[in-house]
Amino acid sequence: MSTKPPTSTTPELDEELAPRLRLAIVRTARRLRQEAGGDMGPSQTAALATIERHGPLAPSELAERERIKRPTATRILGHLERAGLVERVRDPEDGRSAILSATAAGRALLRRLRARKTAYLADRLGSLEADELATLERAADLLERMLEGERS
Repeated sequence: MSTKPPTSTTPELDEELAPRLRLAIVRTARRLRQEAGGDMGPSQTAALATIERHGPLAPSELAERERIKRPTATRILGHLERAGLVERVRDPEDGRSAILSATAAGRALLRRLRARKTAYLADRLGSLEADELATLERAADLLERMLEGERS
């Protein structure tokens, strides 16, 4: 006997909605990255944002949070350090290790990138009707709830 709660969706709905939603999310994310501009790739931007939000972090913690392998995290961190966006300091709890924090330049860059993305999206939202905006607000709530469930 299944312990999974029953869902209100039908197989047909899942087969139609999931691919459409995936494509819309991917295309929106790509467009927002394009609007932000900059020389950093998505992995570097994501790593910097994670360090800013959850830091200071050890490289292994960054790799875990970003769901990437440690060598990949090391390569990304090297780029961010060379660009002056993160700084490495000795871990006060383990002097053999280092922890990383976003620098003032890193935080400023993230603010600029986020502002550009938000401005683009706000401009696009401005062309929608009130009921369409309400639908998107509900969709944002649902997407946030789906992602929160992933963290537990």
